[in-house]
Amino acid sequence: MSNQQIEHPAKKAYKGVGMEGIVATWYARNTAKSMKEFASDARRVAALLPPPASVLEVASGPGYFAIELARLGAYRIAGLDISRSFVKIARNNAAKAGVEVKFELGSASAMPFEDNRFDFIFCRAAFKNFSEPVRALQEMHRVLRPGGRVWIIDLRRDASLRDIGKAVGDMGLGTVDAWFTRMAFRFSLIKRAYTKAEFERFLSETPFCSIEIEQNAMGLDIWLGK
Repeated sequence: MSNQQIEHPAKKAYKGVGMEGIVATWYARNTAKSMKEFASDARRVAALLPPPASVLEVASGPGYFAIELARLGAYRIAGLDISRSFVKIARNNAAKAGVEVKFELGSASAMPFEDNRFDFIFCRAAFKNFSEPVRALQEMHRVLRPGGRVWIIDLRRDASLRDIGKAVGDMGLGTVDAWFTRMAFRFSLIKRAYTKAEFERFLSETPFCSIEIEQNAMGLDIWLGK
């Protein structure tokens, strides 16, 4: 793959495939150990957005963020994921938590929602896996209501291995899970991630009226407005 293809692909060579079966179960179990982060993200969104606002989590996985947000108020929340296993896991998690979230199966580049439906869209640790990054952003814009906002959190490809190691160490994983997680970051996840400049090029092909990209040691916080 050439540098040009890496920097600005219309379609990514890596074809995002939903985690299924035992892999999805392993991921759900490990990410549950980061529940404080999901709860913190939910509180931050709730502080910006009073109920009964409509919220979409793109690539909702086990549903942890959406469920934490549902605990905080009468929001209308939907979760979208390409994995049948994650949709099933998320629905079960919501039922156990006693909250209402509509988890649906679908692709980020062809969302099964009407135009101008959501007040807020959240996407954490998943954008790097999307096969069509520009199209995914365009779809987020399409289903977002005028005046709505998008918050994307993800790795950045130029993060250092030292910062990655520290982040994994802070996850509270066991020795074996920590080793597998470090290997996943080092040899897979980081390689699929984007830099700030690459995100800026993607966003130049969208109609978002406001764009803010905050860079930290491990990744990027991207705030978009319609």
